[in-house]
This record gives sequence, structure tokens and C-alpha cells, in this order.
Amino acid sequence: MEGSVCVRKGAWSEVEDDLLRACVRQYGEGKWHLVPTRAGLNRCRKSCRQRWLNYLKPDIKRGEFAEDEVDIMLRLHKLLGNRWSLIAGRLPGRTPNDVKNYWNTYIRRRACSHKVVSNEKVKTQEVIKPRAKTISRPSPWLSNTDPTTSPIPDISSPIANNTFDPNDTKTSTLKRLVRKPSKLNDYIT
Repeated sequence: MEGSVCVRKGAWSEVEDDLLRACVRQYGEGKWHLVPTRAGLNRCRKSCRQRWLNYLKPDIKRGEFAEDEVDIMLRLHKLLGNRWSLIAGRLPGRTPNDVKNYWNTYIRRRACSHKVVSNEKVKTQEVIKPRAKTISRPSPWLSNTDPTTSPIPDISSPIANNTFDPNDTKTSTLKRLVRKPSKLNDYIT
């Protein structure tokens, strides 16, 4: 690739860690696209961000997971599935990367082996998945199921045939729905 800057890959050295710590201490977290140039590192911004968040941040808890942390992790995994950032949010000082690695290394096999007990399958719990936000006011564009008052007129409609009668309630509703709104509030009736 011509014109691309060669960035360093692989293991981080202590000197690079110290440069990254000093840069974050001076400028704060964030603006990761500026960190490699400010710190004088020959690394990409994603690598700098991941190194800071997963290894160098001072409030990261290192070492073995306590028994209560493992219990919380098991319960939350049953409830949330593989949403490591949500699970790590309930374990202070643990990163999503640590939680995921611990789960895949130690707990996954143990959790899978407990599902089959004496040739009977244990009933699994339903995983809660996020739902889209609902619209507070019903929209005539979304909730209309009657084809005669559909916002999209068919070819045989009075509007399409230019035989519009303003006294006809069905066609006036159609005209109100088909007209171009001038403001955002015109969408909400």
C-alpha cells in the first residue's frame, strides 16, 4: 500500500506504555485519533485506546475473580447473554474484555456441563433482548390498516383521477395525509 504509514503491531513495550500513560495524564481520555501523534507512538488509535482501556487504566482490577464476582457473572449471563460490557458494568474494576476472557476460559465449559443432569435437559431461561422505543403518539402512517383511508392512494382514488370532492370525508382524509408537511409537527396529529 503506497502512501500508508507503517504502524507498529505486536506486543507493547514499557516505554510505549509510559508514553501512553503520560499522554492520557496530560490530555485526558478521549480524542483517540490524536493520541498517537501527541504521545509520539507509532501505533494506530484503536490500539492505543484498547491498550489504555484494557491494561493501563489505573482503576482496573487485576487478578483472579472472586467467588461473588463469578456468581454475579453467571446470573447476569443467564439474564443478558453475551453482553460483556453490561455484565462488566456490574463488576466494579473489571473490563468487558476480562469478563469475556474469563467466561470463555473457565466458566463456559462448566456452565454447559451443568445443563444436562442425569440425561434430562434443564430448562434454560429466556434471554432478555432490547426492544425498539415505541412512538408515544399513534402515527396515521404506521397504524392505518384500512386500505380505503391508506396514506398511499391507489390508481382508482378520486385524488389520482382529479375528481376530488372536499365534502367527501374519505378523500379529505386522504388529501390531509398525502399533502407535503411544512413542519415536523404536521406529521404528528
